Amino acid sequence: MKKKMTVGIIVVCLLICLIPIPLRKKDGGSVEYKALFYSVTKYHQIVLNPETDSEEGDIVESGFIKGWGIKILGVEIFNNTQYVPD
Repeated sequence: MKKKMTVGIIVVCLLICLIPIPLRKKDGGSVEYKALFYSVTKYHQIVLNPETDSEEGDIVESGFIKGWGIKILGVEIFNNTQYVPD
């Protein structure tokens, strides 16, 4: 009986470690789903080029970084981010 209870507690603890918590970043809309063993990031990051047009003062080029990134135990195994100009 005691062995079943111990195994049950271990299984419940492992399941809790697999539940992700969404973390919203303040970079334009990126969301990171982070659990103890892994993290999945959906990138939607605003990129502004600090160089401006000298005559009008407008930003020369801006855009977004979009894509996905997956890390398991801190090691990045997938990243397909790409720059998308406006």
